[in-house]
Amino acid sequence: MKPSKKPPASRYRPAMKRSKWLRWIQWFLPGLFVKRWLLVSIIGIVLIVLGIAISARLTPILFLSRLIGNAIEALVSILPRNMSGPLALFIGLGLLWLGQKRALGSITQVLMPNQDKELLELLVSHRKLNRGPKIVTVGGGTGLSNLLRGLKQYSANITAIVTVADDGGSSGRLRREYGVLPPGDIRNCLAALADEEKLVTELFQYRFPTGEGLTGHSFGNLFLTAMSEVTGDLEKAIAASSQVLAVRGRVLPATLDHMVLWAEFEDGRYVEGESNIPEAKGKIKHIGCKPDNPKALPQVIEDINEADLIVIGPGSLYTSIIPNLLVPEILQALIDRNVPSIYLCNIMSQVGETDGYAVSDYVRVLDEIAGVRLFDVVLAQKHPPSERSLQHYAASGSHFTYIDRDSLSAMGCPILMANIMREKDNGTVCHDSEKLAGVLMRWYNRQ
Repeated sequence: MKPSKKPPASRYRPAMKRSKWLRWIQWFLPGLFVKRWLLVSIIGIVLIVLGIAISARLTPILFLSRLIGNAIEALVSILPRNMSGPLALFIGLGLLWLGQKRALGSITQVLMPNQDKELLELLVSHRKLNRGPKIVTVGGGTGLSNLLRGLKQYSANITAIVTVADDGGSSGRLRREYGVLPPGDIRNCLAALADEEKLVTELFQYRFPTGEGLTGHSFGNLFLTAMSEVTGDLEKAIAASSQVLAVRGRVLPATLDHMVLWAEFEDGRYVEGESNIPEAKGKIKHIGCKPDNPKALPQVIEDINEADLIVIGPGSLYTSIIPNLLVPEILQALIDRNVPSIYLCNIMSQVGETDGYAVSDYVRVLDEIAGVRLFDVVLAQKHPPSERSLQHYAASGSHFTYIDRDSLSAMGCPILMANIMREKDNGTVCHDSEKLAGVLMRWYNRQ
């Protein structure tokens, strides 16, 4: 087989030149805070020259005019005006460009030695993200962290309100042994919003396989627990961790009260504990928490009131989303909203929580909890996963969340259907971060 011919290099040069020119044009975009400070530095140079002239007891205007006049005469005597003028102008601009470029390059190398992007790219990205909409997400679990991973590409003004009802696994052990709020869901959200997301996620998800008292604990949970002990409470621990991890946005616990979930089932059973409710495997009739009226963080309410977009879910209906709504102040703030709000329905049912549920069932439960409709539209996965994935979930009693349009129409609930799913090699499915965020932002921009 003959090797393919390599296209001539000249074919690509114009594109490279165009990209360089486009990069230079980007320096003049509004909001980068570059042009104004360049102008300030030029004015500063002029004032320095005037100050030296005045200090030397020379009339600055006369001195400068003579100096400039002599320089012009000397230059014109060597080269004609039509050559000397443009030449001086280009040399001056060239020196100014070289000085600024080298200065910025030196600063960039010191502050960001391992950064692949150029300073201009970082400035443009920073400008775009900081001007992004104020997005508030409400939920918990891995579904919320998947959503945040995509949304942070569109805005840095993100607030993730996370449930603190978890009492299982590593989080539950730390809660019982140290009296701290469960850090698990908060850990996932911090990792998802971190600049170095891949490394932080691997670090925070690392679980100690051995060690007295360490076995089964994730590093992220221990890190947040230690930060809580050092700073005094979980809110301060999250804020400090966010600075260390360069988190793009804000993660807030729904409450600092030690919330314990309880559920009443249709067969009369009463079960306490977030981790025990799905294991009971019954049809939930009522759900609540102890204490009855946990107090919301003031920052949570403030961020909801200032939001441009509110996203509810995805996450386990009864154990990730509803616990946030059991905080009266949060529920009231969501009811009083005057901005677009959307609910992200789960792709697959959860055994012990939403067995046999269609999309309308999720909407009905949320309506009953709130007493009103908390969102303008529900977003659901359009097509079911492959047969292999369906069989994988069927083995554990889970099924695809069916879109029952007639029931939703009767409830007066608009439905937005899109392909927002990603199938993994092991047969499981999850929300695709990029697709999900793209659909959300397109919907928001149409509102």
